[in-house]
Amino acid sequence: MSAQPIKFGDLKRQHDAIRTEIDAAITRVLASGWYILGQEVGAFEQEFADYCGVAYGVGVASGADALYLALTALDVGPGDEIITAANACMYQTAAIVQTGVRPVLVDVDPTTYNLDPPAIEAALTPRTRAILPVHLYGRLADMPAINAIAERHGLAVIEDAAQAHGAWIVDAANRPRRAGAWGTLACFSFYPSKNLGALGDGGMVVTNNAALVERLRRLRQYGWGSKYVTVEVGGRNSRLDELQAAILRVKLRHLECWNAARRERAAWYAELLTSAPLMLPADAPGHVYHLYVIASDRRDDLRSHLTAEGIGCDIHYPIPAHLQPAYADLGCRPGALPQTEQLAGRILSLPLYPELTRAEVEQVAAAVRTFTG
Repeated sequence: MSAQPIKFGDLKRQHDAIRTEIDAAITRVLASGWYILGQEVGAFEQEFADYCGVAYGVGVASGADALYLALTALDVGPGDEIITAANACMYQTAAIVQTGVRPVLVDVDPTTYNLDPPAIEAALTPRTRAILPVHLYGRLADMPAINAIAERHGLAVIEDAAQAHGAWIVDAANRPRRAGAWGTLACFSFYPSKNLGALGDGGMVVTNNAALVERLRRLRQYGWGSKYVTVEVGGRNSRLDELQAAILRVKLRHLECWNAARRERAAWYAELLTSAPLMLPADAPGHVYHLYVIASDRRDDLRSHLTAEGIGCDIHYPIPAHLQPAYADLGCRPGALPQTEQLAGRILSLPLYPELTRAEVEQVAAAVRTFTG
């Protein structure tokens, strides 16, 4: 290893660049004396909803809670089925199971890695209540096709947008529509490494449905209709706190620039790796590259080589949900989802974040090319 090590992610660089703004936001909250469900949360809920292009946002404790509470607000339960992908990080599968619903895991498009609409159609049964697409790695699923299926069959759509803050595709009128503005409900995570990340955990559900918003606001705080009066079953303590909301308000102002920087670095990788025997991410105008994921038939050896060269890399994700021990009772055996399983054995995430330099991208690409020949 001759060059400087390159971290897979470096959150400190981003924080150092906006430290003064963050410190001012934290000082403002501390001086207010109000730390839970106050003005900062209310302001961020509206600002983020406006950014997504919807009417309402409900801040919660995490992206996983956002999924659970969204499902609970839709009154799904035992006997129901929800169609989703198996190649994400299983948070959405766990949330579905927690509500007593059976997740129906279907295969993905081999180019976008997102839910394959024909596979959704094939998996529909009279028990299907909703479709839960995951906008994996920063690229939106085929929402026009998914929404058309949902409309034909009277289904809800819950977007898992945890990796897609600011991502977009065009609608039928050829207008860009961001993640969060396509489904009945959409769920976001603000985990620190996300495109829009807090300095801790946080999440949000966004929607245009006022009735669902009222339910979500009750469910995130014990099911209370008013203080100490419980009117909803399934409520929990899941509140985005004032400090994280204030920090996220600062970061939201930078999100478009950060997403543009991610796209720029993805373009650098595409330029430098175009001749390598790899599958590179398929670009699209609204792809915000939460992760830069390549595919190689020699993935494990490539990962070992990069690690030996001091280059951080990771696999997102190595074991699909249908092959996880906890979900063996779903009855999916190896071979059930061929595209998902093939990708799980080939994918590798390279370093990509807004502060990554051109020289560092060149160093990563050179190490990849050295291995691939």
